[in-house]
Amino acid sequence: MSTASAVPAAAVGRRTNVRWLIVAMLFVVTAVNYADRATIAITGPVFSHELGFDARQMGFIFSAFGWAYVVAQLPGGWFLDRFGSKRVYAASLFIWSLFTIAQGFVGFLTGFMAFSTFFALRFCLGAAESPSFPGNSRVVAAWFPRQERATAAAIFNSAQYFATVIFAPLMGWITFAFSWHWVFVVMGGLGIILAFVWLRLVGNPSEHPWANKQEVDYIAAGGGLVDIDAVQTKKDATGSKWSYILQLFQSRMMVGIMLGQFCINALTFFFISWFPVYLVQARHMTILKAGFVASLPAICGFLGGILGGIFSDWLLRRGYSLAVARKTPIVLGMTTAVSMIICNYTSSDVLVVALMALAFFGKGMGALGWAVMADAAPKEITGLAGGVFNMCGNISSITTPIIIGYIIFYTGSFNMALVFIAANAVVAALSYLVIVKDIKRMQLKL
Repeated sequence: MSTASAVPAAAVGRRTNVRWLIVAMLFVVTAVNYADRATIAITGPVFSHELGFDARQMGFIFSAFGWAYVVAQLPGGWFLDRFGSKRVYAASLFIWSLFTIAQGFVGFLTGFMAFSTFFALRFCLGAAESPSFPGNSRVVAAWFPRQERATAAAIFNSAQYFATVIFAPLMGWITFAFSWHWVFVVMGGLGIILAFVWLRLVGNPSEHPWANKQEVDYIAAGGGLVDIDAVQTKKDATGSKWSYILQLFQSRMMVGIMLGQFCINALTFFFISWFPVYLVQARHMTILKAGFVASLPAICGFLGGILGGIFSDWLLRRGYSLAVARKTPIVLGMTTAVSMIICNYTSSDVLVVALMALAFFGKGMGALGWAVMADAAPKEITGLAGGVFNMCGNISSITTPIIIGYIIFYTGSFNMALVFIAANAVVAALSYLVIVKDIKRMQLKL
């Protein structure tokens, strides 16, 4: 071995780029996260017929995840601040994968027992996944400087579309070729493997063996919280002071951000719950075709998500304020998402897919809420603040599937459901334009 090759990067001043490997891991885990949520969207048309569930029952089953996910956000955020992202996230991933596997065995039950068991398992899945997105935001706040944060957040957030691109066709094929039961077993097994990979790869920036001093200093100089786990896991950590939650709701900025996220998530949960059902029931596609068609708008959503983050960071580097850099893609994206209403006025499946792709692109472009939270969350309670934000945003994971289920049940059509979802996009844009003013890191009154 030559002397030059043995010299570490730190000695010659080259900055490592471990942070991008970390965000790649966030991307993969988040893709599996959303795929596990969306398993019943792909398999729903099959098992609902097999088990005799009507639209109202399916609405409640779709919403079961959200009930627990919302309730568990605060304890999930507290656990992240108290015990750190590495351990809590790994445990979360392992446990939610077990609940995913368990759903594959509901087919052995019938009637009310099948319905209640499915609801209970989806409820437990929601509780187990609760630390995931606050954990993502926490990791990005630790590993990325301000000028790269929107891109990093957009990468992990865009995994929800990648999940549809990759896993919707796979789950559709498994359902068609084998049975809907195997979808849950395969996806749960993949999650268990990833839990062990997470433990090996992710850690605190200041202590990570692969990140050199140049990278850590670069992150810290840009506002990255490089010692976030080392500080917050101390016994006297301020993150355990739950009274700070009240201060979040006293901030106009935070209230606007949380309202915006509620509305943006309404679009998310339409696409990962009722959209494949819409393709089967309203557009009369086969389950196999719906699985592949659902991936096309998702590709556009993925591209929109990445573009939104890059565009936001580009505006910031060009000298625009943080508020302008973050709000512009959100407002443009939500305005574009309203185009889905046109689907009510066409019988062309090609045009419907194109319009949904455009709406999905806009939704992806505007989904920068987690980048905003990485910028704005108080440094003392980044996990807990993320939990509050995700709790408020995911109330729509409860309301949206149920409201759509009742709309379909009583009208026999998806038309008003699309109007309802488009209205949420309008409110999200107005929330950032009217309620949220300046965007900056919130300072707590200690």
